[in-house]
Amino acid sequence: MADEPLVLGIETSCDETGVGIVRGTTLLADAVASSVDEHARFGGVVPEVASRAHLEAMVPTIDRALKEAGVSARDLDAIAVTAGPGLAGALLVGVSAAKAYAYALGKPLYGVNHLASHICVDQLEHGPLPEPTMALLVSGGHSSLLLSTDITSDVRPLGATIDDAAGEAFDKIARVLNLGFPGGPVIDRYAREGDPSAIAFPRGLTGPRDPVYDFSFSGLKTAVARWIEAKRAAGEEVPVRDVAASFQEAVVDVLTRKAVRACKDEGVEHLMIGGGVAANSRLRALAQERCEAAGIRLRVPRPKLCTDNGAMVAALGAELVARDRAVSSWDLSADSSLPVTEAHVPGHPHDHDHVHEVSKGNLYS
Repeated sequence: MADEPLVLGIETSCDETGVGIVRGTTLLADAVASSVDEHARFGGVVPEVASRAHLEAMVPTIDRALKEAGVSARDLDAIAVTAGPGLAGALLVGVSAAKAYAYALGKPLYGVNHLASHICVDQLEHGPLPEPTMALLVSGGHSSLLLSTDITSDVRPLGATIDDAAGEAFDKIARVLNLGFPGGPVIDRYAREGDPSAIAFPRGLTGPRDPVYDFSFSGLKTAVARWIEAKRAAGEEVPVRDVAASFQEAVVDVLTRKAVRACKDEGVEHLMIGGGVAANSRLRALAQERCEAAGIRLRVPRPKLCTDNGAMVAALGAELVARDRAVSSWDLSADSSLPVTEAHVPGHPHDHDHVHEVSKGNLYS
């Protein structure tokens, strides 16, 4: 193995088939096959549709990533895969593929945590993560505040959503406004031409007796939907751009306010924002503004690395290899509710000892 491990990562927790290849903290390939268009007519992700799309896209996407990186499968030092959390069926496709490739190639297998991967991907853009780092992860399935002192072994949850995730709220409001799916990008686009102070939508869980670091977007979603319904019932035109801007401001106001407070309370000087919603332009701008005012250094990956991708899985896999963490067992399974406190799923010390003998005559030798 070279000084910097060459790792292939597979991500299939939702509707994107992502395959990334990294050498240490250098990104070599990031291939993604998305099934979002197949879900659009349903207004959300359909698990069975996502699983079948992963099956069809897996091998071509891996081949594309290897070609893009200019390496062969034999060159790899390890295979990493998202073991959870996520959609069970979708995860199973990725885990099964990773086990097959690792077994055939005689390479170590690492099952990793989807949320920890979202944090670790920032290393590909801004270098090694400071320890400790505060992470705000916001996506269609998660809104979490996490304190990481070691991305491979010590990630502590401080707060999370108690109902809808931020990305889920974006999707639902976009549907009410008839803007299509997914809602995040289109709400962001319309909001740029709207007035964020036009409508005073509520900020969930910001009262003096509310949980300091938890999030709630269900009440906001309902308030926005009722405001729109009232306008339509009165025969008035709905100011779509102002609604989008005011709704978006309510979401990012709470997210950034709680993230900065967590940094101050924990004495952490670095805030990292990841997940699909981290691609939102207003979230990035407001976070930068508030971090600068508080003396906190903000780290946000470029938008393509914020959404689900294989590069983030490969990044965490490379870190596990570099730190000599235990490999996963061949009985690694998908865990749709894998807690973030488990950055990876270690197996037994000698789980992979027999693999190299098995792989000598395989198709990749």
